[in-house]
Amino acid sequence: MIKVASYNIHKGIGLDRRRNPERVVEVLREIDADVIALQEADRRFGTRACVLPYHLLEEHSDWKPIPVSLSALSMGWHGNVVLVRKSAVIVDSEAIHLPSLEPRGAVMADVRTAGGMIRVVGMHLDLSGLWRRRQAAAVLAHVDACATRHPTVLMGDLNEWSAGSGCLRDFGRDFAFADTGASFHSRRAIARLDRIMASRDLRIATCGVHSSAAARKASDHLPIWATLEPA
Repeated sequence: MIKVASYNIHKGIGLDRRRNPERVVEVLREIDADVIALQEADRRFGTRACVLPYHLLEEHSDWKPIPVSLSALSMGWHGNVVLVRKSAVIVDSEAIHLPSLEPRGAVMADVRTAGGMIRVVGMHLDLSGLWRRRQAAAVLAHVDACATRHPTVLMGDLNEWSAGSGCLRDFGRDFAFADTGASFHSRRAIARLDRIMASRDLRIATCGVHSSAAARKASDHLPIWATLEPA
């Protein structure tokens, strides 16, 4: 059994308009997942510095970031960061370039965890439906082109408001969606913008939205999670 989670941390800025990375790490500890995909994990401009300091994760958490950054100050790729347990073995990792009008990307990694081997993709798709479908096609093509096959989970903020059309239909051909529930807005969640999708060789055992008091304050999105096991 592997527990995964996805969380748009809104550049570390909570509903009180304060940037507080310690509060984000508190929420991550509450979720306690083996693999976590973060979105909006950098400041987006200038040096694109990560909002979660390395020392904060090292000293106050059980996770380490997947190494894909091209900048010394950044942690991920276009705000996408994948965290795994410090005990996990990172077999491979890479950034995925996505077609876009504004900077967008995804992160892919093969990770050996205590629960088994898993391939994970973390992503944050465009606000435009047309570009979302192009980006979904790019992610699926990249995964399909991999020489080796592993059980795969795709996670992130898809920015898709529809119930089952657009990029959701594209992902749904090969992946099953975790029925986590609405995660946006954290003050009153009405939209399922954040998604976890598992390949057919995985079974989604349990899933949900993490809506603790800390999570409702730390970002405008609530984290989502799922436990996965071999199908």
